[in-house]
Amino acid sequence: MKVKVLYFAAVRDLSGRDEEDLDLPASVTSIALLVDHLAELHPDLAGRLENVRFARNEEFAKSSDAISSGDTIALIPPVAGG
Repeated sequence: MKVKVLYFAAVRDLSGRDEEDLDLPASVTSIALLVDHLAELHPDLAGRLENVRFARNEEFAKSSDAISSGDTIALIPPVAGG
């Protein structure tokens, strides 16, 4: 399954990229499983995605949400403003 992953702010810095196209293994079928997969691909992300919001095709997603081929998944870390 092919998906596009978009990285913003701190997760962009940790992954070293703005976005990437991934060909996921068949076992990665949900946002939660994608988190584990991304931590394997980018070890600097391991343990740092607990407070990150995920969006699937421009709508916020829960960790249990399924992902499908062609989806765009955005990782949006918390931001502080002032």
